[in-house]
Amino acid sequence: MGILENESRKRSKRQQIQKIILSAVAVAGVLTVAAIAPNAFQALAMFGVGKKGKYRYTIENSRKRLVEHGLLEYNSLGLLRVTPKGEAKLRQLELHDYKIKKPKRWDKKWRVLIFDIREEQKMLRDKIRRTLVAIGFIRLQDSVWVYPHDCEDLITLLKADFKIGKEVLYLIVDKIENDSWLKKTFKVTQ
Repeated sequence: MGILENESRKRSKRQQIQKIILSAVAVAGVLTVAAIAPNAFQALAMFGVGKKGKYRYTIENSRKRLVEHGLLEYNSLGLLRVTPKGEAKLRQLELHDYKIKKPKRWDKKWRVLIFDIREEQKMLRDKIRRTLVAIGFIRLQDSVWVYPHDCEDLITLLKADFKIGKEVLYLIVDKIENDSWLKKTFKVTQ
């Protein structure tokens, strides 16, 4: 296996572990450090990540990093809780794994997303693009993206998460000129 593949696999596992820890703390509201480890190991087992003893060090390091980065914090009783920054990160991780349910039949309408984000917010613009690609959108032009199925709820979530309400327009379009390549790419019926 190549170096890039190994790095990618490690990064994916690290994100899964962070998501599991953040989720466990978020679900419980607050959680003691001692109580988090068994829950995390059970969740890791569900994801097929590995054996209990093998990942104890990884989970402890992940927890420490989450605290250092301000995603988790200890309250006065020594219990862990998710910070607002941690909640945003958890939403981002969940959004990355979000899959739009595709209906059996295409309603022959395109969902077009148009956004206009200033150059000063280039990082945000790039983050939105990466998110749209991960979800399955296809780029028509620089800030014009298309998807064949209803995704209004997801776009509302994106707008709230990235705080970009007015900069993003969601359109439902009956026809796009020369859309046969889109139909072929999305594998929707003519």
